[in-house]
Amino acid sequence: MKHVALVSLLALLLSASLPSTAFSTDKIGSRLSAVMNASGPADEIVAWVYFTDKGSHEMMKSSVPRSVVSERSLQRRAKVRAENELVDYTDLPVEQNYIDEVSSQVIRVRQRSKWFNSVSVVATKEQLSQLEALPSVSSIDLVTRFKKDRSDEQEVNAPEGRVIPLQKTDGIYDLNYGLSLNQVQQINVPAVHNTGNYAQSVMVGVFDNGFRLLTHEAFDSLNIIATYDFVDNKVSVVPNNPSTAFGSHGVNTFSTIGGYKPGQLIGPAFGADFILCRTENDSSETPFEEDKWAAAIEWADSIGVEVTSTSLGYLDYDLPYTSWTWQDMNGNTTVITRAADMAVARGIVVVNSAGNAGYNPSQNTLGAPADGDSVLAIGAVTSSGSISSFSSCGPTTSIPPRIKPDVLAQGSSVRVASSTNPTGYGTSSGTSFSCPLAAGVAALIVHARPNATAVQIGDALRATASRASTPDNQWGYGIINAVSAINYIAATNTGGGGSTPTIYWLEQNYPNPFNPRTTIRYSNPEAAFVTLKVYNMLGQEVKTLLSEPQSSMTHSAVWDGTDSKGQSVASGVYLYRLSAVGVTGATFTESKTMMLLK
Repeated sequence: MKHVALVSLLALLLSASLPSTAFSTDKIGSRLSAVMNASGPADEIVAWVYFTDKGSHEMMKSSVPRSVVSERSLQRRAKVRAENELVDYTDLPVEQNYIDEVSSQVIRVRQRSKWFNSVSVVATKEQLSQLEALPSVSSIDLVTRFKKDRSDEQEVNAPEGRVIPLQKTDGIYDLNYGLSLNQVQQINVPAVHNTGNYAQSVMVGVFDNGFRLLTHEAFDSLNIIATYDFVDNKVSVVPNNPSTAFGSHGVNTFSTIGGYKPGQLIGPAFGADFILCRTENDSSETPFEEDKWAAAIEWADSIGVEVTSTSLGYLDYDLPYTSWTWQDMNGNTTVITRAADMAVARGIVVVNSAGNAGYNPSQNTLGAPADGDSVLAIGAVTSSGSISSFSSCGPTTSIPPRIKPDVLAQGSSVRVASSTNPTGYGTSSGTSFSCPLAAGVAALIVHARPNATAVQIGDALRATASRASTPDNQWGYGIINAVSAINYIAATNTGGGGSTPTIYWLEQNYPNPFNPRTTIRYSNPEAAFVTLKVYNMLGQEVKTLLSEPQSSMTHSAVWDGTDSKGQSVASGVYLYRLSAVGVTGATFTESKTMMLLK
């Protein structure tokens, strides 16, 4: 049996206090260095290996071929990017020669990431040290292990043979939701279904621990167009482990968003096209790691996914594994969060459970990637609309802090398909189930407003939720309202495909993280004097991108990572702020953060 890198807390603390170690170098990150110094010669360590460039693909840097992604992906990106910017440097593949070179010196290569130009590997500390000598390697850091928080989640099966009483709709709704009526009625989904909108042809990705029972009757009519297991590297998303615990959670969450069995269970987006990704291993020896989720979101993006639902939140892992802390939930630290924000910058609506750690007035209890500034973090309420005791809270530790969760849906006693009985049903609790309900609403919005961007959809959900006027870090902006969110986008004309905007709007930059340049889009509903500036996290002005009168339309500006003197700035998090004074006297100011990653 191979060893696993077991590092005691004492060893980590001791190694961190050493003034100089054999593995503390310019290329090896501090977290990885601590692990290497506390590991034995045969211990296996999982690490990211980042490359200096894209090798033979560098010749395409100035003109990246569109064939690197699908036509459907290009169409989605066209909602947020200019025609000549639909693909970029990060879409180019990782150089295979670099991968082969690394592979020959480590135990094995796990995943590759074109967005981060890296591979994740399993290696000993000596092997990792030797990788530093490769000219193609720019840096090496730890692949973080996370602990999933499902302390309040359990599937409670309805007794077999029980006759489920049907909910009478009295002609109000066209569909018979059975005992799933409350969870969709609370967020106003049946009224959208009555319009004939079932999220038809919207591509939705569900990321979970596998999907053991796809033969359940609630899945009979669903359109599953692609699957992949990023844990065992195979097409089938049914886990190899015969234990019924493996892949059960995915069955429950998938049925919540897309199940369809009239009289029993109807999910918000049952008419969507689904792709299913297994990104978590339930085995206690091999907890989920961020590289699998990053690989899955890149794959889903290339296919053309429009909405993703991830009912897994990650923060810490039991000792002796290295953990993130609540202070790291700033939207820019973990790879999984950075990948999520990059997906949003490509036009994907990324929806994630906020977590099940409950409310803490002194700190956030979020799990990555729910801390992402562009990620929709979903908290939970009961069937009556009270906050669920387990629902995680914000704010993020970014500057300025951001309210989290973003919005809420039912997460207590949610109707789900059984993971063991192909005709059975039960209830489950956790933000794992409020998440797919919210993601299903996002898919309905995409169907109703196909030109709306991911950021606009998130803004619409927040602006029309039950506590939009008084948001806080326990309730977020409140319980979502599917009808109101759809109507909000129509009223503000944000998805007008070139139409004159009717509100001021600042979008998230893309790509993000970026190197060497990024684009910032914004909208003016009237002629206005507009100023767009970049600041560092100390509040010091770095550069004025523009300060001029502009017409009423959607504009864009590019920052090339230089300061006002034209000198390149250091890697890190920066803030961009848009200020506008309209001809009517209306004023608008908004800021967002972005990351320069060299």
